[in-house]
Amino acid sequence: MTASLGDLPLRDDLRGLTPYGAPQAPLPIALNVNENTHPVPDEVASDILDDIAVALRDVNRYPDREFTTLRESFAEYLGHDLDASQIWAGNGSNEVLQHILQAFAGPGRTVFGFSPTYSMYPLLTQGTGARWVAGTRQPDYTITPDDAAAQVLEHDPDVILLCSPNNPTGTALGLDVVEAVYEAARGVVVVDEAYQEFAHRDTVSALALLEGRPRLAVSRTMSKAFAFAGARVGYLAADPAFIDALRLVRLPYHLSALTQAAAIAALRNSDTMLAMVDEIVEQRDRITATLEALGFQPHESGSNFVLFGGVADPQATWRALYDRGVLVRDVGIAGHLRVTAGTEAETTAFLDALASIDSAS
Repeated sequence: MTASLGDLPLRDDLRGLTPYGAPQAPLPIALNVNENTHPVPDEVASDILDDIAVALRDVNRYPDREFTTLRESFAEYLGHDLDASQIWAGNGSNEVLQHILQAFAGPGRTVFGFSPTYSMYPLLTQGTGARWVAGTRQPDYTITPDDAAAQVLEHDPDVILLCSPNNPTGTALGLDVVEAVYEAARGVVVVDEAYQEFAHRDTVSALALLEGRPRLAVSRTMSKAFAFAGARVGYLAADPAFIDALRLVRLPYHLSALTQAAAIAALRNSDTMLAMVDEIVEQRDRITATLEALGFQPHESGSNFVLFGGVADPQATWRALYDRGVLVRDVGIAGHLRVTAGTEAETTAFLDALASIDSAS
């Protein structure tokens, strides 16, 4: 007889939880998980394959545990006078965040973020035995420095996760908010910049705040702008002492030689890889303008997706789009849906499908 989850001696704090998972379906237009829907350019793919082939010859040996060349490549890409001692990486930004929580959170500690925000934060928190505390945003999902600092002082968390631009709202945080949170915080502050490459041109990265702030970290991913979601590579920049803390909890040789080779080659071709960002931003802005014309209320976005309100029945609209071959995301915010900006053809397919549905309130 097959056992159920309830039959196993699971940790009490994990009982009743469900794993993270966006709907996956074989639809022609999948715009629900904020992937970069553009494929890796052929010339870059060839270069990556060449480097993987070289790495494969030594795959019988363990990889560079410190992934030194990759860290040097990330430091060069990020700029801000960073060096390899200030860089960390993992199998996707989720693993990088997990390392942070393993090192600085855990049982008896709290992790704080301004809700609504990335749905993995509470799950990562729970997985490390810590307690998630949700702060609040303004009705337009922005956060003021004074309010942010007041909430941090009230809850006194051990780890603060700031997503900017924020998922699922697309809202960017001003550096004044990050500074206010850091000054009010006792614990570590992490600015998750997974969508930073799509931010508005005048948006300054929190990397500019790292100097003199040893409790601050700025995380990034190659999944979005680099079209590398399947490769699973995330990274962060922080004080070298912060990096040392992450070494205490990482698994040995956690980044494979093949992953390191692929990421190094992709970074070497960063200009080509990032050329598609402008096109994605153009489609994002096109989505925003068309949604307004259709009677919806899109929120200003600095990411590769758009959250839009004014949806009378999100579940019905989601299903109607699904039936038309378009997959978007119901993120659980009343009256809202979220759509990823894809290629021009994918964007057209979404907008045409939505226009055919009488769902705007």
